[in-house]
Amino acid sequence: MTRINRQWRLRRRPEGDIADGDLHLVESPVPALGAGEVLVRTLYLSLDPTNRIWMSDMDQYMPPVEIGEVMRGGAVGVVEESADPNVPVGAIVAPMLGGWQDWHLTPGGMVRQIPQVPGLPVTAFMSVVGLTGWTAYFGLLDIGQPRPGETVVVSAAAGAVGSIVGQIAKLKGARVVGIAGGAEKCRWIVDDLGFDAAIDYKHEDVGAALDRHCPAGIDVNFENVGGPIMDAVLARMNNFSRMPLCGLISTYNDTGARTGPSNFQQILMKRILVKGFIVIDYMPRFEEASRDLATWVLEGKLKYKVHVDQGLENAVQSVKRLFSGDHDGKLLVQVSPEPGA
Repeated sequence: MTRINRQWRLRRRPEGDIADGDLHLVESPVPALGAGEVLVRTLYLSLDPTNRIWMSDMDQYMPPVEIGEVMRGGAVGVVEESADPNVPVGAIVAPMLGGWQDWHLTPGGMVRQIPQVPGLPVTAFMSVVGLTGWTAYFGLLDIGQPRPGETVVVSAAAGAVGSIVGQIAKLKGARVVGIAGGAEKCRWIVDDLGFDAAIDYKHEDVGAALDRHCPAGIDVNFENVGGPIMDAVLARMNNFSRMPLCGLISTYNDTGARTGPSNFQQILMKRILVKGFIVIDYMPRFEEASRDLATWVLEGKLKYKVHVDQGLENAVQSVKRLFSGDHDGKLLVQVSPEPGA
């Protein structure tokens, strides 16, 4: 029986928000398996702010997705056919060159096999013990370097990365203030995740709230958002503080010139270390991070949340949640059932 592969392909580059018609869903037969190849049925897609960057023809850390190409994205699937003796049928894998599609036909050497660990579902390896958790782990510990008693501020604190950052900072003895949108998200990060305080940027003056919650200033700012929120935090950072720059999601849909912080001089006056990073910079150390993160989860010291939408056909609508804030934790799309479900 011929398998049909549905693929979201980039039709045109978005101008501002992602619009209907920027991507289109096409169907084509899955080619026959070649020597050394594996056929992977997609289980889940990872939706991330970087998807929007890849759609744009701008200077970035990877080449943009070209017009007509399959939309790039993280994926996890199950091997249905294999011509590689090192990758057995039934293995759960992550294709290194993932995309928004039902099937991945790829060389066996281009997949990462995911261990099956009791207590860690497949979705954990796409969130807290995957790229999301690795981003939080390396950005905070390598760049932020929080010390016991210091104050750490996390923007997008109820998001996939921010929620993990805050908990790791607490494990390291820091005091943590999260900035999130909405009362329920703020309640979650304080009551369930253990943040010391939360600021609802939708209903509070962020600067005034930072003054209340950070009376001794800010030692680490884990920056995910940019824009006016970053300006408010930057104005209150201490001498020799650190700022891991993970994302600037508030600017990704901007159509005009992108400007830097309005108070850039603070970086000089306070001798702030600002370092942008991309998680793939730390690829040789992923195993180290996975070991620590999995241990914390299994010991009950690290909590996480995934938001799972259903259906490849809904991926374009789902990715818009990243910019509306209409989700908690890690955003995924389930494309097909897990084995045995």
